[in-house]
Amino acid sequence: MIRLTDSDFNVDHEIAQMRKKSVGGIVTFIGTIRGESEEGEVNLMEIEVYPEMAEKQLHAISEEAIGRFNVDDVKIIHRHGKLHVGDNIVLIAVSAGHRAEAFSACRYVIDELKKRVPIWKREQTPSGARWVEEGIAE
Repeated sequence: MIRLTDSDFNVDHEIAQMRKKSVGGIVTFIGTIRGESEEGEVNLMEIEVYPEMAEKQLHAISEEAIGRFNVDDVKIIHRHGKLHVGDNIVLIAVSAGHRAEAFSACRYVIDELKKRVPIWKREQTPSGARWVEEGIAE
């Protein structure tokens, strides 16, 4: 399941939807807005997305993860719009029969999202706004 939204999501609700008899584990990653960056204090973040291309890439990443890691399901929810410190940005949830595959697939999804999906972030700081140029953190 892929969703781009300007609304917050309920993590418990989203995870509950992934529970079924064949699932032995659900691994999640929740990205949130930090109050600081390399440039200093962050007041809020504006996230822009190219929806059609983002959805296409997110579906491809999800299908790749399911096939590559033999997991049951992948859920990706990414927010856009103006978000404040502490707000949720992204939820990656992967369900599988076994934990190792779920962990590997979850990491794969967030890393590929950062590389391939057309989403841009602009931090608002006390000294002004700046676009965030992201790389993949190890």
